Amino acid sequence: MADANKREGLGPSVGQQEALDFHATGRPGKLEVNPTKPMATQRDLSLAYSPGVAAPVKAIAEDPGKAFDYTTRGNLVAVISNGTAILGLGNLGALASKPVMEGKAVLFKRFADVDSIDLEIDTTDVDEFINCVRFLGPSFGGINLEDIKAPDCFIIESRLRELMDIPVFHDDQHGTAIIAAAGLINALDLTGRDMKTARLVCNGAGSAGIACVELIKSMGFNPENIILCDTKGVVYKGRTDGMNQWKSAHAVETDRRTLAEALDGADIFFGLSAKGALTPAMVRSMAKNPIIFAMANPDPEITPEEVAEIRTDAIMATGRSDYPNQINNVLGFPYIFRGALDVRATTINDEMKVAAAEALAALARQDVPDDVAAAYQGNRPKYGPNYIIPVPFDPRLITSVPPAVAKAAMETGVARRPILDMERYVNELSARRDPIASTLQRIYDRVRRQPKRIVFAEGEEEQMMRAAVSYVNQKLGTAILLGREERIRETARNAGVDLARPGIEIINARLSRRNGIYADFLYERLQRKGYLFRDCQRLINNDRNHFAACMVALSDADGMVTGLTRNYSTALDDVRRVIDARPGHRVIGVSIVLARGRTVIVADTAVHDMPDANQIADIAEETANFARRMGYEPRIAMLAYSTFGHPPGERSERIQEAVNILEKRRVDFEFDGEMAADVALNPRLMHQYPFCRLSGPANVLIMPAFHSASISTKMLQELGGSTVIGPLLVGLNKPVQIVSMNAKDSDIVNMAAIAAYSADQ
Repeated sequence: MADANKREGLGPSVGQQEALDFHATGRPGKLEVNPTKPMATQRDLSLAYSPGVAAPVKAIAEDPGKAFDYTTRGNLVAVISNGTAILGLGNLGALASKPVMEGKAVLFKRFADVDSIDLEIDTTDVDEFINCVRFLGPSFGGINLEDIKAPDCFIIESRLRELMDIPVFHDDQHGTAIIAAAGLINALDLTGRDMKTARLVCNGAGSAGIACVELIKSMGFNPENIILCDTKGVVYKGRTDGMNQWKSAHAVETDRRTLAEALDGADIFFGLSAKGALTPAMVRSMAKNPIIFAMANPDPEITPEEVAEIRTDAIMATGRSDYPNQINNVLGFPYIFRGALDVRATTINDEMKVAAAEALAALARQDVPDDVAAAYQGNRPKYGPNYIIPVPFDPRLITSVPPAVAKAAMETGVARRPILDMERYVNELSARRDPIASTLQRIYDRVRRQPKRIVFAEGEEEQMMRAAVSYVNQKLGTAILLGREERIRETARNAGVDLARPGIEIINARLSRRNGIYADFLYERLQRKGYLFRDCQRLINNDRNHFAACMVALSDADGMVTGLTRNYSTALDDVRRVIDARPGHRVIGVSIVLARGRTVIVADTAVHDMPDANQIADIAEETANFARRMGYEPRIAMLAYSTFGHPPGERSERIQEAVNILEKRRVDFEFDGEMAADVALNPRLMHQYPFCRLSGPANVLIMPAFHSASISTKMLQELGGSTVIGPLLVGLNKPVQIVSMNAKDSDIVNMAAIAAYSADQ
């Protein structure tokens, strides 16, 4: 039987040579080890090894639990195999399994930030395997067993769970079961069925098939309504041929003897067997609205195309990525271990598995963000027969599944370190996958305490609608969509966006009762700048940026977000006709760069082309104020290509003059310059200049020109893998943020939240 949970292997579009080249290019394999502490000086080495390492050694000897505090154990999983059941390839040996085990370790890190080491054990003797693994317990926080043939896998997992005080999880069994159970929950919901009465047939009595049956029974599925089949037919009470203790546990009283007989009138088919096992005649015999999970890999028991030729009322799932509803184990194991590790669980029990399945099912019923739509090549899935399971690249998985698993572990008494603040834990999980999350979290928390009315100026755009819904769903306040109501509702209906909820308003500028007031206000501002009243009336009627900015200027809304349909400078010009700079402030663009665990604020990234010395000094002051509002104590480096006079140049002279201006202003933050970027950011290089005023590496970089600011941040983002938030507009008298024209709905929500946060500054 080909284990159905192996979705990490070759897909149908991947060529063999392409895969070989991928694994051989550069450093062979897919893993390397990197230190998490500095190793640049002799002192670093003495702390990391001798003599400094003696301190944690003694602490752990006195209290073994301290190993989780002073070593990697609490975030380290061993992926272990003997290669007796590799993918669908069979028993190719321990060494041949290494590429798969490395791949598994990569997925742990990529999806849940769990460190992992692959261990290939060269024995097929069950007792030898168990004795090898059992003594590795002190090294790891969990054991992921993989690619071990049945029934050996049952014996190995069971014995190791008894012998070890950390989670031991055979993913070939439980991973498939958990994802299939999640899909089943939603398929039952869509077809109006109940676990107590639905009839299920599972074809395949290997590790994955038996695990599926055991899990759905623990979820409340009526055991009498489940028939297990293998290559010899129905597993029934009294059968002796080809039986073992694991099959016998699921034998039922029935007079049905073949798979075809078992499927007659059945509601659900679980296939964990082989290509062609489910025939068209069997599909015809199933009940109305059949649920068919054909999970054999790489070729399912029957394809969706074959089922579609027979009947149109079936809900299908397979193990293939080229079909909807992929039963993919990567939806489970990284996040299950993440939750188990974070509470230092002693095991992964049925309650934790059920919690994971329920969390996955619930996530599939939520509105789908842009990151998920991208995985569908822009076709945004919606909960229904073709979308009952989340996709692997859904960024919400890490904040949905681990908390559910951790909570179940605590409730069942297997957690050694309970999580006391679940909301904070969710925020920490979000930050593991998305470095923006931790930076923005305090902004979101503040806005939830003081919700704001934000205008989404381009309300007829689908992205704006989705962002508005998300803004409201996250309890950030009221979202106002500007545009023609009929057009907005039609677009929303076609896109599957639900606008019928409290907190979303739609305003048509031309029909608004505030139209005349806004036109008068704009005319008073622009009448001496070449605008007639009818020009201002036309701007209010036809241009949503001007209307939205007037709403904000006259306090009918707390802030606005725009930019999807116009470039940044055009949108800024629109807004500046309506809203001035704050008294004593300068309007600038600020970007937040998150790279390798560091946060650096860069300015000016949007407004000033070639600022003079006074403007550079103003930009520095404005950015320092922004940094403090964001919770950072500014250490400002005024950048140039030269460092403290060498080599000389015109731009460097302007920076030097700006530094002198700040000295005369007696500002209350650290600053210095001119200096090159590496000196500003590298403490070792900075130490070469003992007169430098900065007490440490800079966290605010003031660029000599807009060009260098924009170029550097975009290069960091594309080549350095950094995350960049912005440019954020700073210095306006009212909160306005402008997104890029290719912004995703999540980007727009972030900008809306920042605008809401700024409303109280």
